[in-house]
Amino acid sequence: MRVSAKSDYALRALIEMSGRVGGPAVSAEELGKLQDIPRNFLQAILADLRRAGVVLSQRGQSGGWRLARPADEVSVADVIRAVDGPLVSVYGLRPESVEYNERAEPLQQVWIAARRSLRDVFEHVSIQQLADQQLPDCVSQRTADEDAWAPH
Repeated sequence: MRVSAKSDYALRALIEMSGRVGGPAVSAEELGKLQDIPRNFLQAILADLRRAGVVLSQRGQSGGWRLARPADEVSVADVIRAVDGPLVSVYGLRPESVEYNERAEPLQQVWIAARRSLRDVFEHVSIQQLADQQLPDCVSQRTADEDAWAPH
């Protein structure tokens, strides 16, 4: 799996926003400075997140961006889907839509299993957990495995 810059930037911006709940909206410029994200690129990412109902924009002098729902209700999977689409796709198709001949048919099951594995992590990690630096056991257990850190 390749994590896009869009997904990485979106998650980092949301982690910053989660610490400001109840406070004033934060500008894209400030978010960009705090996380070293190009402002124009961040604006496009925030627009994707707004369309997905993850953030709200506020215009005016005290304008900016804020979370649309509690940070503990926004998963990593929600964010990735909002800015990049499905967690796993094959030639732009969802794995269940891909058709192979009978010799390559098992490959579809590999793609579906990979998606399931990603869901097992991404759907169980919230923005709040990232902000609190308190990852769920399903992540901690996987990263405790020495082989998880091997670059293969």
